[in-house]
Amino acid sequence: MYTIGQISEMFNIPISTLRYYDKEGLFPEMERKSGIRKFSEKEVEALRVIECLKISGLEIKDIKQFMKWCTEGPSTYSKRKELFEKRKEAVEEELKQLQKTMDMLKFKCWYYETAIKDGNEDRLNEMLPDHLPKEIQKLYDNVHD
Repeated sequence: MYTIGQISEMFNIPISTLRYYDKEGLFPEMERKSGIRKFSEKEVEALRVIECLKISGLEIKDIKQFMKWCTEGPSTYSKRKELFEKRKEAVEEELKQLQKTMDMLKFKCWYYETAIKDGNEDRLNEMLPDHLPKEIQKLYDNVHD
């Protein structure tokens, strides 16, 4: 069993957020001793799922619905699976956008490193848009497709 302070440190989440999650019913079976919350491994795992869903862009009201489905048993498996499939698709799309961002950053680092070495952008302008070094061309193409 863990205290709210231990969970706060473990997950780097403010105690006030954990209290809010509890108030919203996200830990329906949490044990209390003399009014003090005691987090079991079940709540720890629930918190891992809550944080995953939150980071994936799901709102607390939708996470609350998911947790409600969990308490309803096997009849909600398909709903839960569908929710995770949608979040997976959203995260995959976000990863694609982040990869484009990373490729632009890498391209621009190379670009300005080359401009600094050359003292100008003349050679770079001659290479653009399709005569760049192979690895740099991949970055450029991903950003510009």
